[in-house]
Amino acid sequence: MASKEEYAIILDYLPYGYPLEGKMMPLAQAIGETNFTLLQLIPRKGTTLQIMEKVYIGEGKRDKIYYIFGRLPADKLTENAKSQLNEFIENVVTGREKEFVEFFNNSTAINTRMHQIELLPGYGKKHMREILGAREKKKFESFEEMKERITSLPDPKSAIVKRIIEEITGKERNKLFVI
Repeated sequence: MASKEEYAIILDYLPYGYPLEGKMMPLAQAIGETNFTLLQLIPRKGTTLQIMEKVYIGEGKRDKIYYIFGRLPADKLTENAKSQLNEFIENVVTGREKEFVEFFNNSTAINTRMHQIELLPGYGKKHMREILGAREKKKFESFEEMKERITSLPDPKSAIVKRIIEEITGKERNKLFVI
């Protein structure tokens, strides 16, 4: 069972709610820091939220968030939220690079015809075989080292960022990184 989100990052703040829904209730579009869950948050009265601000949404007293309104459907993301989402995921992948490099070191076959690596945008059987061969000789230590050892490899960081965004926005059924 996945752990509950403790913190969320504000992707967009709508002080008057959604323009077409008629409810003039302040609302924030946010993403959970750990599991990348898209959320709609209702701020406390008199609270203004900043874009990319980290807010506490866990159990107990929350200083800025009154309650979690629910999951945020990907098709409701504002344009501003989409661009913030991209930046947030890039920062997460950079900050947790070791963890994502481990994905390349430890990924496995899903079934007899498909490997987890092949689920990354731009990665096919050829790249998968090159990665598996290279990691048998020596585990990868960074994205940079992967690119040095396998010259034809599409940028691993970009592929992971794209994949996470596809999973968050519901374009992917099989989940590798999003819970």
